[in-house]
Amino acid sequence: MNQKKAGVLLSYGQTILSTVISLVYTPVMLRLLGQSEYGVYTLVSGFISNLSLMSFGLGSAYMRYFSRAEVQEGEDGVARINGMFFTIFTVIGVLSLLVGGVLVANVHNIFAAKLTEQEISTARVLMALLVVNIAVSFPLSVFTSYITAMERFFFQRLITMIRTVLNPIVMLPLLLMGYGSVSLVLVTLILSAFTDLCSFWYCRKKLHMRVAFGHFDFRLLREMGGFSFFIFLNMIIDQINWTVDTTILGIISGTTATAIYGVGSQIHRYYMALSTSISGVFTPQINRIVARGEGDEQLTRLFTRVGRIQFMLLMLVLTGFLFVGSPFVRAWGGEEYAGAYPIALMLIIPVTVPLIQNLGIEIQRAKNMHQFRSKVYFCMAIGNIIISVPLGMAYGGLGCATGTAISMLVGNGLIMNWYYHTHIGLNMRYFWKSILQILPSMIPPVLLGLLAVNLHTFEGYSGVLTFALPYTAVYCLCLYTLAMDDSEKDLVRAIIRRVVRR
Repeated sequence: MNQKKAGVLLSYGQTILSTVISLVYTPVMLRLLGQSEYGVYTLVSGFISNLSLMSFGLGSAYMRYFSRAEVQEGEDGVARINGMFFTIFTVIGVLSLLVGGVLVANVHNIFAAKLTEQEISTARVLMALLVVNIAVSFPLSVFTSYITAMERFFFQRLITMIRTVLNPIVMLPLLLMGYGSVSLVLVTLILSAFTDLCSFWYCRKKLHMRVAFGHFDFRLLREMGGFSFFIFLNMIIDQINWTVDTTILGIISGTTATAIYGVGSQIHRYYMALSTSISGVFTPQINRIVARGEGDEQLTRLFTRVGRIQFMLLMLVLTGFLFVGSPFVRAWGGEEYAGAYPIALMLIIPVTVPLIQNLGIEIQRAKNMHQFRSKVYFCMAIGNIIISVPLGMAYGGLGCATGTAISMLVGNGLIMNWYYHTHIGLNMRYFWKSILQILPSMIPPVLLGLLAVNLHTFEGYSGVLTFALPYTAVYCLCLYTLAMDDSEKDLVRAIIRRVVRR
């Protein structure tokens, strides 16, 4: 329980730290790179990230089969699972290196339509480095998964925080020396290797992780393949939903439109991190509840409790961004990136529903009932492409973001909530009743926010802070007094006491 509490607190701490660092560092990076090179970096990063699909969803399968082996077979079963996954991911790493090599050799054919020769040359180097990074990360990801399964969240989050701090410290001098986007990717590769090797050391020296290679179970591999196929399908869909827009813009509009969309997408990633940072802490617990055959009521209450906390936090950010997001984007990225504000809004509003229901994904996988979600998301992805292409041609980045938003609202807002209630066993009436009880407490801060922006124009960082600090105070006070239950208030008081003691 202490590891879990530390994991949650450090997850939010790491998210806040990385957001603050990025908010300071990104404007400097944008100005040092320029729109053209940042557009190339965004385009290549999104394109080459598709190689992560070569895990075929097996990474998400580890937690389920670890929990089952731990309950049924003990340490020997876990050692065999570790050996199987390490072998599989080593093979995948080699295959991704070969496929990536083919892509690097054909980069001119892929991007020649809208990129200059200089941009294509830069794209080739970036792509080669990113391919190596992904190939190396595959086999070493087993150790990170083992640490999560053992619920050693303190070490895991601490290493992530160290990496977050080191990234700009190493990166900025290289950018100032004129190394450009190549230095961004090179530092990413080095820091990824550092965190992976730390995880390897911790597993071997502290957790005494056992890996057995002599008992490769092909029958179990077939079972894992069936389980992982729909996770793999969902990974393809996620890649389509979150990278298709930059690819479309790169093809039809060039690097400037891609760069503006990239800034809006960056804000969207910050928003998502506020939710996803906590959900991973509960993944082992969910898998153990299901492996032991415990009831749906316990899962519903956990799902709702975490969803309420996520909703309170996300709505603070969303409502605040609605009020002062535009001056923030202009101050952060520059006037040339002002178009990123409506793009960011169009991305973060519809994603709020699935973000407060992140635990539902892990519950589906733990129950081996994630196939329906993959099918729904496949239809969403097709719809996203069909809508985004014409809207992107007509309205640029905002049109592409609109296509993504429509698909998310239909798939997550309607269909998946119906499935959670009727098939997964989660009481969604109880969930939404509990969530909607929070909304009245948000009325006073929102009304004050509307009054403030109508009476005063907030510009630049100083204007954003002038609005954000009192707004956050009023928002938190209203939620604490009007919306939080006793357990949530106890959690807040415990955090305050710990901070005061430290």
